[in-house]
Amino acid sequence: MVSNDRLLSFLGLCKRAGRLISGAETVTKAVKEGKAKLVLYASDVSGNSLKGVVRAAQDCGVPAREIARTKEELSFALGKHCGIVCTTDDGFAQKILDLIN
Repeated sequence: MVSNDRLLSFLGLCKRAGRLISGAETVTKAVKEGKAKLVLYASDVSGNSLKGVVRAAQDCGVPAREIARTKEELSFALGKHCGIVCTTDDGFAQKILDLIN
């Protein structure tokens, strides 16, 4: 993993600010409750884990994006094993989209 990865660093900041939710079930719940602003998932997340989250995001109009990082890289950056996350803040969501694009 590149130590100066701006996306992963920003996701870490988002987590420290209390604006990041991780895990397929908790992200799906946040999407359905209208809290999620952007869903992100690692490039190697299994289809079974992803299917429900992406469907919920589509149904609720929440953008869902694959990031070009592995679960291992994402987990290392966040200090917690995860492959699917979402942010609950519009400003963080926009900055993350800028970093992805």
